[in-house]
Amino acid sequence: MKWQEYPYYFEGLEKQLERILQKKAELDKLRPIPTYALKSIKESMTIEWTYNSNSIEGNTLTLQETKMVIEEGFTIKGKSLREHFEAVNHQEAIEFVESLVSDSYILNEKDILNVHNLVLNKIEKDFAGRFRTSGVRISGANFVPPNALKIDDYITELIEWVNSSNENFLIKSAIFHHRFVWIHPFFDGNGRTVRLLFNLLLMKEGFPPAIILKNDRKKYYDALNSANNGDYSKLLLLILQASERSSDIYLGSLNNTYNDYQPISMIVEEEGVPYGQEYVSLLARQGKIDAFKEGRNWLTTKDAILDYIEKRERKRILK
Repeated sequence: MKWQEYPYYFEGLEKQLERILQKKAELDKLRPIPTYALKSIKESMTIEWTYNSNSIEGNTLTLQETKMVIEEGFTIKGKSLREHFEAVNHQEAIEFVESLVSDSYILNEKDILNVHNLVLNKIEKDFAGRFRTSGVRISGANFVPPNALKIDDYITELIEWVNSSNENFLIKSAIFHHRFVWIHPFFDGNGRTVRLLFNLLLMKEGFPPAIILKNDRKKYYDALNSANNGDYSKLLLLILQASERSSDIYLGSLNNTYNDYQPISMIVEEEGVPYGQEYVSLLARQGKIDAFKEGRNWLTTKDAILDYIEKRERKRILK
């Protein structure tokens, strides 16, 4: 399979990659992160990761309920036993993935099966940690996954590619994400498993986990369908935005600058901001300014907007 045949470029890609790498460099300067600070951030982020990943797949536990199930062992009235197990399973899978993270880590089939086993543990034991043995169809998808007899070869090829490719690791993780979903190696739990595995690739490189938000569920599935048609740009943009958001949260928490980020609706009212909310929101969605999403709102800083204006004006003058 010729991976380079799948285009991923979008306008502003280079700037966003540069921004993310700069934030990683800032995060690296703060290492080693004090244990108490790291523990607090990780606890919050992993609960959010579990909540969003399960919610994308239809789990109805709220963020607070997910926290109560995982940290307190509570049973939530009106929620199914499966939903409770999904929360506990995913948290255990995160812990396993984190235990694998190292500079020298090499992805392998055994770990893929172990992650999937944890995701479906206590839910579908007959299928947990085992590749599917027959065909499947995915509701709402614009493709039919390959024949089950081809799964071993496809997974082997994907593993070899991800461990040997010189592609930028952020771009590589997005391509891996889609190709795994396309192969659809399991009867169930493919989405949660790949969102754990692609983050393993990012954490191996020293990045915080990139969390695909529940509110971006439609955008996420649309991006995967576009990738099925050979266009990776939407999926890459979504993953880069998720990665940048996590970096902002880590840096903001460690530098006490998290509160500098405000809803766009508030910033455009400040003096010196010449753009309206709709245009700034568009810049945020396209990855052209430093911004991240909380719930349904985009947050950014006045400096990020002014920096964009300055660079745009400089580019205009040079022309």
